[in-house]
Amino acid sequence: MAIEQNERIQETVQKERKRLLNFIRQRVNNVADAEDILQDVFYQFTEYLRLGSQIDSITGWLFAVTRNKITDWFRKKRETPFSDNTLEYDGEETLFLSEILPDPSSKTDTPMLRKMLAETIMEAIEELPVEQRTVFLQHEVEGKSFKEMAAETGLSINTLLSRKRYAVLYLREQLAELYQELLNN
Repeated sequence: MAIEQNERIQETVQKERKRLLNFIRQRVNNVADAEDILQDVFYQFTEYLRLGSQIDSITGWLFAVTRNKITDWFRKKRETPFSDNTLEYDGEETLFLSEILPDPSSKTDTPMLRKMLAETIMEAIEELPVEQRTVFLQHEVEGKSFKEMAAETGLSINTLLSRKRYAVLYLREQLAELYQELLNN
């Protein structure tokens, strides 16, 4: 029975892989993310067959699962880099991290100002609880996805998203004071 299941899985993967990947790529721009979604679909298919479940229309089932996986991916994709977060002052001013950080190519920024800004930002990051700081730095500095971090730590993506959210809220508050000082000078 296991041999038959393996053959059925292998035949299905070979037959449907290209069509499913094209279907996903029409909706998801990133090739790596599309491949991840496809792997999730085939994993679910394999698990479903291993449980002894019967599928009347494999192609229809695979496309339904693929649509669901794409929807799940977009829900999880709502993660926002800290640099995209803003804070309003009096309903007008907006804080972007890129506005706080000095332009390294600018001749008007003094090395002292750059050093002070870097120190203030690092101090704010160091004040974060370890769990929040780790998630923030891994996502923002190292560029790790929440999926990668979840696989490495065994924590749920929602837990990691929550930790990052609290880190961003705290850093926003701390850096708002710095931003205000820069505006006033």
